[in-house]
Amino acid sequence: MTLRLNSMIEYQALINRMKHRDEPAIPQEAPRQSKYNAVITEAMGIKFHSKKEARYFMELRCRQQAGEVLYFLTQVPIRLPGNTKYVVDFLEFFSDGSVKYIDVKGHRTAAYIKNKKQVEAIYPIKIIEV
Repeated sequence: MTLRLNSMIEYQALINRMKHRDEPAIPQEAPRQSKYNAVITEAMGIKFHSKKEARYFMELRCRQQAGEVLYFLTQVPIRLPGNTKYVVDFLEFFSDGSVKYIDVKGHRTAAYIKNKKQVEAIYPIKIIEV
């Protein structure tokens, strides 16, 4: 019993020392900065790659509640030759049967432009940039 009591006292002393230290008990890495300064943002429990994408998601939710959009999907992969894939940010479905492929972009890279052209050449779709 005394052995357990001693270890409990030592444990509490260790906890108290940790609370009063300037540095955290477990070293934490600084969040990695995005190449294009995009900030990972959470909206309604879902993490998005940028604030702009999260805002568009919230706008889509409002449009869905207003009845303009039936439903939508996020992060939809499209297969490309060469065992690669292109991921569309949003796929919107409307009551008239139409579908929109939406990509929320803050910066257009050369790889993005090339992959977008390839998707539009292979599949009968048009990707809309927001």
